[in-house]
Amino acid sequence: MTGYLTKLPRDLYSAEQVRLLDKIAIEQFDMPGFTLMQTAASIAFNKLMEKWPQTRHVQVFAGSGNNAGDGYLLASLAKEAGLSTEVITLSDPGKLRGDARLAAEWASKHHVVMTPFSDFDSEHEKDHAHPVVVDALLGTGLDREVAGDYAKAIEFINAADRPVLAIDIPSGLSADTGACLGVAVIADVTVTFIGLKQGLLTNQAGDYVGELIYHDLDVPDRVFTGDSSPQPVAQRIDINSISTMLAPRAIASHKGSHGHVLVVGGDSSFGGAVIMAAEAALRSGAGLVSVITRSCHRPALLARRPEVMVLGTEDENANVDDLFARATTIVIGPGLGRGNWARGLMQKALSTQVSAGKPLIIDADALHLLAEKREQGAAEKGTGIKRDNWILTPHPGEAAVLLNMSTSEIQEDRFRAVRELNHIWGGVCLLKGSGSLVCANENSRQDVFLCSEGNAGMATGGMGDVLSGVVGGLVAQGNSLENSLCAGICIHGEAADLSMQKDGQRGMAATDLMPYIRQLVNPAW
Repeated sequence: MTGYLTKLPRDLYSAEQVRLLDKIAIEQFDMPGFTLMQTAASIAFNKLMEKWPQTRHVQVFAGSGNNAGDGYLLASLAKEAGLSTEVITLSDPGKLRGDARLAAEWASKHHVVMTPFSDFDSEHEKDHAHPVVVDALLGTGLDREVAGDYAKAIEFINAADRPVLAIDIPSGLSADTGACLGVAVIADVTVTFIGLKQGLLTNQAGDYVGELIYHDLDVPDRVFTGDSSPQPVAQRIDINSISTMLAPRAIASHKGSHGHVLVVGGDSSFGGAVIMAAEAALRSGAGLVSVITRSCHRPALLARRPEVMVLGTEDENANVDDLFARATTIVIGPGLGRGNWARGLMQKALSTQVSAGKPLIIDADALHLLAEKREQGAAEKGTGIKRDNWILTPHPGEAAVLLNMSTSEIQEDRFRAVRELNHIWGGVCLLKGSGSLVCANENSRQDVFLCSEGNAGMATGGMGDVLSGVVGGLVAQGNSLENSLCAGICIHGEAADLSMQKDGQRGMAATDLMPYIRQLVNPAW
């Protein structure tokens, strides 16, 4: 995990909730808005100088709201520090209101140069030595695509090839969804305040936020915990938050004490997926791992992992039902395919779940077959399928099938999508991607968790198969579905981060994670 992420708070808020927290600090704790703005500007400026100590010119792009006010005050601090400073204004400073107007007047008193964007000479800007750009254009209230001069200003910032510090959020990025609203500032550092916005850690945010720094502006803890304080909409999780889920084993335990994972999949030509899932289940601590697959995959599977028991569906007297009955947990989907062979195994898994109450982890092709079941059920009985004892692990494309939406609609609001998955399908649902989201429904309350582990090296085939195996292994050892999925995605992401640290992102293979998975399921107790 990147070092700065460990310093971020766990609680995540919507943009509206952060505005409410700001209001509570001002109205209930007698903290003037202008004072909070000064504090924010000071923190941002100090970070700028810490990150780029050679800075000689600070160029602030300022819009029309409180985000602009932060920028004007930062420019004043830069001027006081003896730096060449200029504010490029997208809105007439004289028309600003409230604390933002006070901030612009403060900058004027400090003789900060202010240049309207319409008069901005981009060629002249090339003459400055060691410049840093500060983005104070739009803030967290943006809810539509960026257009006009604001879009042009963002395009200039991105093309200027200069270090960029964004105040509170890169302009053009949705604070609630992490989606780029047409065009967004690509920042090297983002300094955000009061409450950590949920959109800064998921969806497209990773391409724009850069290093993320959080500061609560020294507001009292009661701002977050009072009767009128908003409840966080989600919780950030990482490898440090899930170690308590991995208790030491009893000294006298045996292989039967740690569960029996059955992995089902691997249609013809897709044996690798089921092999990786089985090995991941073993490496995550399952006592026994069995596989139901095409018989042709047995040699490869046993050569790779002889500890795994293999039942080939083409074997003479193959007793598939018996193996389903003996399993503690069933993982179905890796390399399963969508033909009749796959449909038959999917039906057995669903029937076993109902008759024996066995938890299912459903991934990959099995998610498409599950969507088929829903359509069949709706056509035949007017009902869908919703169960409490399964884990669904779709990526955005698979989630789109499960929700009868387009992939773009899923990505427009990932938080809404994962909640809808849980509402319609029940159990515990994962929406994979940058900033993977988990939604579980417990005691009639939906809880959402965002995993801040992982990196772009994971964008390669087989990663999902490994994850399904890890989660299956954790469920088999007696962990709750929610804890197993939360722990599984953190272990999976951190394993990829450790692999990246050793060998880089490019060329990372799913099987490279196996040694780290074993390491991470054995924390130092």
